[in-house]
Amino acid sequence: MKAGVIVFPGSNCDIDAYKVLEKLDVEVEYIWHDEKIENVDLILLPGGFSYGDYLRCGAIARFAKALENINDHIEKGKLVLGICNGFQILTELKALPGALLRNKNLNFICSDCNLIVENNSTPFTNLFTKGEVVNFPIAHGEGNYYIDEEGLDELIKNNQIVFRYQNNPNGSVYDIAGIVNKKEMYLV
Repeated sequence: MKAGVIVFPGSNCDIDAYKVLEKLDVEVEYIWHDEKIENVDLILLPGGFSYGDYLRCGAIARFAKALENINDHIEKGKLVLGICNGFQILTELKALPGALLRNKNLNFICSDCNLIVENNSTPFTNLFTKGEVVNFPIAHGEGNYYIDEEGLDELIKNNQIVFRYQNNPNGSVYDIAGIVNKKEMYLV
């Protein structure tokens, strides 16, 4: 497998993502935001503050040249992983349903967080057990996932909810902490 970590002005977790993939013996490269993505099996959109998040988290990054062909990438059966700001970018691209809002308490949250595995059949979660509680770090001011009732019903019906917060820190609808698209090729 070959992975590409997209680097935006303002990314701050790109090096961490690169190092983790390297430790997993994945061939990995950095891809600058204004380069075309070619010949990778996994696109990783890291956390941080792409373009300073000046308009809205991910709003400017969605226009990056590196993301022009992301839907073609998925259609070919390749993977995309969006972490934190990467999740926000994927919702801005409309590659994933819903939106990220300010945390309900309007504070930046930086802590470890227990998540419940809801769907362990994705390429990203198949080593977990359904219902398993896993601990991940979170760091966000806009991590409050919102989707309307009809959209939530679709997520539930299609088994697209991958992680739920054990103790919801940010107000996310239905305690959602991570979802996949219908093809289970995106994870956030």
